[in-house]
Amino acid sequence: MLSMRFLLALIVCSAVVLSGCGRVQGPDDVEEEFTFTAEDVVRFRELAQQARSRESETGTLGIPYLEPLDAVSDDDDTVYFSLNEAHEDMRADTDTDAEVYRVTNEFLNVRTESRVTASIVKRLVHGDAVTVLDFTDAAWARVKLSDGKEGFVAQRYIARLTTDARLPEEKKEFDGMYFVDFGFVNVRRSPDQQSEKFGELAGQAIVRPISMDSVWARIPFQGKEGYVARQYLSPFFPNFLVRQDVYTLPILQYSLTESHGIDALLSHTEKLRGQGVTFLTFRDFYDVLLRQEKRDVRLPPRGVLIAISGVTGENVREVSDALSSVGVRATLFLSTKNVGLVGVTEKMLLTLLANGFDVQSEGHTGEDLRSLTDSQLDAEFLQSRRLLEDLTKKTVFAVLYPSGGVNERVMQHAAKAGYLLGVGSVPERAFTRSQFLRLPSYLVSKGMTEDDIVRIVKGN
Repeated sequence: MLSMRFLLALIVCSAVVLSGCGRVQGPDDVEEEFTFTAEDVVRFRELAQQARSRESETGTLGIPYLEPLDAVSDDDDTVYFSLNEAHEDMRADTDTDAEVYRVTNEFLNVRTESRVTASIVKRLVHGDAVTVLDFTDAAWARVKLSDGKEGFVAQRYIARLTTDARLPEEKKEFDGMYFVDFGFVNVRRSPDQQSEKFGELAGQAIVRPISMDSVWARIPFQGKEGYVARQYLSPFFPNFLVRQDVYTLPILQYSLTESHGIDALLSHTEKLRGQGVTFLTFRDFYDVLLRQEKRDVRLPPRGVLIAISGVTGENVREVSDALSSVGVRATLFLSTKNVGLVGVTEKMLLTLLANGFDVQSEGHTGEDLRSLTDSQLDAEFLQSRRLLEDLTKKTVFAVLYPSGGVNERVMQHAAKAGYLLGVGSVPERAFTRSQFLRLPSYLVSKGMTEDDIVRIVKGN
């Protein structure tokens, strides 16, 4: 729903159909951000009529919230809520069950036997979890599915989910385990090539030697002991997916509603650059989180996230030019009430993206979200996200809570609307996955010096 102030501005501008808003161009002016067409004028009149109708029905001069969510079609729900489950998994702490493995391939067939020609029990997709009952050999694992069914999967397409802290201990479980890294290997009665052969180990077979030297391995075999050439054995470890659970990544939040905002931003970023700090956008962080669901990927050392709030049509160009001049990319959080023909235009948004900036949501009205009703929260979160995604054609996954206004109820509605990350105002440098919807950040105040910012980022 558009405010009456916005509609009146559009109607006034529509008087000049093809010449912008009628401002006289000076010699230093750049090209206008937009022009109106005859179709625009028709649409503006329709919007004005709708606003007058709502005013007569409600007696209210403009409602600061968007359309109610029950006006959304099921198809739209499917599109906009499709990431909710994935985001929920990404926020969850890493499963502590050592036998739980994740599918790392795009799909994985569960078969009745440990061979590729066996019939298929079920087809899994990337990210599905299975419980490994045992490893048949280095190529196959016997697994149990969530529905209780059992089967066999190719071992190379699953990975044991773990964390940095648990990885060394979990690897110890496989110490001393080897597999036959050849078509087969002969088992002999003594450590001598001329010794009698009384069996063989098939390729990929897993064995735990009783003892080893540089040439021979003494192994248990069919209730007896035998010897195999060590050169045909390789250490066996399953795949590990090391999932980072703790992040040391300070977030500096600059508000452009403060008179010192842009000047402080410039001086601080120049100082940090001299200290070897890496500037990240929230999209950079998001991309790392997505890759961490598939493999062990880490953030660059000494990274910092720059969050900018209070962005309007009047200051967006100034802040983007200022940051571009020092080669710093940042994330601009926009209240969608400031997005449109008389605010941050679509052209401005696309220019920001082209220059390497990231655009995320600050809700719609900029009000403290804790004071809103459930339906108002849904409108703030979901429809702000939709508007930005429609304009930028990029996934909007982060929201900055105005005035740091966040509690459990607000976070629940942010998650419901498809956000992975939410930025609060608790001054801490580190956070866990369970804090993704309530990320800590440092609100940069006027009194903070360059040295103060360096101490925050370095943790001194």
